[in-house]
Amino acid sequence: MDAAKRLATLNRIRKLSRIMDTSIRIPGIGFRIGLDPIIGLVPGAGDLISTAFSAYIIYLATRFGIPRQDLTKMIFNVGLEAVVGTVPLVGDLFDAFYKSNIRNLEILEQHLTVVEPKIEEVPVEFYASKR
Repeated sequence: MDAAKRLATLNRIRKLSRIMDTSIRIPGIGFRIGLDPIIGLVPGAGDLISTAFSAYIIYLATRFGIPRQDLTKMIFNVGLEAVVGTVPLVGDLFDAFYKSNIRNLEILEQHLTVVEPKIEEVPVEFYASKR
């Protein structure tokens, strides 16, 4: 994959992670949620759909040759959110606070700062502050 495609893929991961975890600011308290906990409110299918989006983000991250230990952490983050997310209401609150996609984005960007520092456009702190 050439540099332009790598950057486009990274930006797609950034955008999807933000949409799923931090795209909506709750007025008054400033806490951010994404579509993940909202989709999770749909009984049964909601958690499955959210997990599918998260799995797609992980799939895109594998294109960067992420190490097995980092990939394992990413899968754990999504798995934990999927399992806890099946508990009605408590799971949705957990989804709103845990933000597995943003955590996985941070893992990927930490890997990229070592391997490909020039691919970075937006610092990791930008997404970390949106947690």
